[in-house]
Amino acid sequence: MDWLNDILAAIGVVLNGLPQGILAMTYGFASVPTALGFAIGMGGAAVFQSVAPISFQAETITLAGSMGKNMRERLSMILFAGLAMAGLGACGLLTTIIEFAGESIIHGMMAGVGIMLAKVAIDMVKANKLVGGISMGVGVIVYVLCSVLKTGNELVYTIVACVVISSVVGYLMGQRPEEIQQEKAFKLKLVKPTFNLTVLRGALALACLTIGANIAFGNITGGIAGTTANIDHLTIYSGIADSVSALFGGAPVEAIISATAAAPHAVIAGIIMMAIMFVILITGVLPKIGKYVSSQSIAGFLFVLGAFVTLPGDGAVALSGANPIAGGVTMAVTAMVDPFVGMLSGIILKLIGM
Repeated sequence: MDWLNDILAAIGVVLNGLPQGILAMTYGFASVPTALGFAIGMGGAAVFQSVAPISFQAETITLAGSMGKNMRERLSMILFAGLAMAGLGACGLLTTIIEFAGESIIHGMMAGVGIMLAKVAIDMVKANKLVGGISMGVGVIVYVLCSVLKTGNELVYTIVACVVISSVVGYLMGQRPEEIQQEKAFKLKLVKPTFNLTVLRGALALACLTIGANIAFGNITGGIAGTTANIDHLTIYSGIADSVSALFGGAPVEAIISATAAAPHAVIAGIIMMAIMFVILITGVLPKIGKYVSSQSIAGFLFVLGAFVTLPGDGAVALSGANPIAGGVTMAVTAMVDPFVGMLSGIILKLIGM
């Protein structure tokens, strides 16, 4: 039955990624070129035996989609930020940052990410009370029941249940997500990069966000798998994936908190997930799926992951470690701003002895 749990975990994360992929399409990013990013992610996870897959990440999609005067500038930001991140990973600097920051700050940042995820989930419920509310209720009930019954793979069952049930109910109640532009399968067109001050500022902003997200999400995923994720390896293949995807007009694909880490074979489950996403994207199916799946259908999973899984454990470590004040401030600033600013704030307090 292990193989079945691997496949269920992969499908669950695909269901999590589809609404965020649809979000990327609404910002104008092309779905077919993004398949190249998933192909690179598959190769990177296989080569490095990494439990941390890459997929659509709402935070980076929103930031990239709202920056720049036009799509060419936005794609150039993603391209240059991806190249910079791949360079940092190849030089081993992400591991150095983790070691320098220390346990309190790293766990404080992860706890802050948990608060961010819970806030995003609540905002989704406010935006769509029917789908978001059902997703939230189903997610909490399924996770609590699975935990009490000690079924194992609680996150896998949670994400499948909340996305499927909320989407089906929403569709039956007459809700139809906004349609996005259809694409031809296998259509790739090179987008010539541009460079100016706006692109530079945007690339730096994306790189800063990605540093924090890779450290936070990579470590959380590794923790779920019961291992330590190599953040440098993750940064290499996620950075290359971003650059290649953007070069042809695709969306950024970044580190995520993945339920595949809870599968019996975490590496294989992650690769299966990215393979499924590759097929969905390269065949141009994603815009068609957007007719049935609302972005708010992942609210329940995000809330459970943030409020039930991430915040309690990491918050306790952050506040009981060697630098509890720095850890607490890191948690708060991460929740209010973003993981990189939160980590930077914690490091400054650590350096001045707080």
